[in-house]
Amino acid sequence: MPDQSTTTINRIFKILVLIILIYFFFLSIVMIGSGFKSFRGLSENLIASVSNPIMGLLIGILATSIVQSSSTTTSIVVGLVASNILGADSIRIAIPIIMGANIGTTITNTIVSLGHISRTDEFKRAYSCAIVHDIFNIIIVAILLPLEIYFRIIEKISLKLGSFVLHSNIRGAEFKSPVAMITKPIVAFLYDPKYPDASPGLLQKIFPQSIAQIVILILALVLLFIALKYMVKVIRQLVIGKVEQFFSDYIFRNGVLALLLGIILTAIVQSSSITTSIVIPLAGAGIVNIYQIFPYTVGANIGTTVTTLLAAMATSSPAALVVALSHFTFNVLGMALILPIKPIRMIPIKIALWVSNLTTKSKLYPILLIILIFFGLPIFFLLITK
Repeated sequence: MPDQSTTTINRIFKILVLIILIYFFFLSIVMIGSGFKSFRGLSENLIASVSNPIMGLLIGILATSIVQSSSTTTSIVVGLVASNILGADSIRIAIPIIMGANIGTTITNTIVSLGHISRTDEFKRAYSCAIVHDIFNIIIVAILLPLEIYFRIIEKISLKLGSFVLHSNIRGAEFKSPVAMITKPIVAFLYDPKYPDASPGLLQKIFPQSIAQIVILILALVLLFIALKYMVKVIRQLVIGKVEQFFSDYIFRNGVLALLLGIILTAIVQSSSITTSIVIPLAGAGIVNIYQIFPYTVGANIGTTVTTLLAAMATSSPAALVVALSHFTFNVLGMALILPIKPIRMIPIKIALWVSNLTTKSKLYPILLIILIFFGLPIFFLLITK
């Protein structure tokens, strides 16, 4: 039987391994984002072509699914509004794009859940906790988009908030994501999405740009799957009841704490993709469940609006600030509509559990669902509305 000092050393070693695996997990997410950022020009062209709210919603979903970042899409929208590219009615056009970005950004944690696909029970837990974010965002868009089209409630609230901010002299704020700070140097060494305006990464020196882009995405997915596989193993070895109790008793003790954690963590990291993806391995390992994760993901929706607000504050455009505030208003209204009343709160959870049950019938279903929601349906409806 090992003595206490050996057990302690073993535990410390496992914690260090877990920290390294979490770093690789973050690195894989940022690598995926960098690989897709080369499509930023395509996203800008899509967004600039918007002529009506429904088209705006669809392009918001598609553009964000392509670049894997709602922050990128909403920042592009803020820039286009500030430049007056979207025309005189830019705020009305921009708000549905931001709604679509909220749906599109959930693709990342849904892809992350596929890392558990070879283990049925684990995958079922992980997938339900990932897709509840998608379903929640789709529900609030279904409620708020018609209200916005006919009554402009988000625009009116955002105009009031914008007036307050402009008179409060809150300008020029800047903040850097700590995750970006520790991962971007490695990613830029391998592949820089700003190339040819920046120095090429190692892969861009070895391969043509189009091939380098595919290689970085393949490397990212391999790293993601390896990190996830061993994160779950190490977490399970460390748990032995104590960590599970810690998450249940403190971190996810109640909905309010989980909501606040989602807001604060996402505001710091500046990526809801990262903060929602990091809890998926915990769900797969059975440490947290969908009821605990759901308010956390709603909080992540609100926390991610900080990036857009910072982008708007860096411009001198009141319209751009109103658009950024509409992102915040939309997510706060979504939270207020769904979270407080239990029967309503249970709707996205029950749908997510039902959808995750389908995964036991065929592993192709979740992959097809990703293709359908994030690419197939938006492209189909864009083609028939043009």
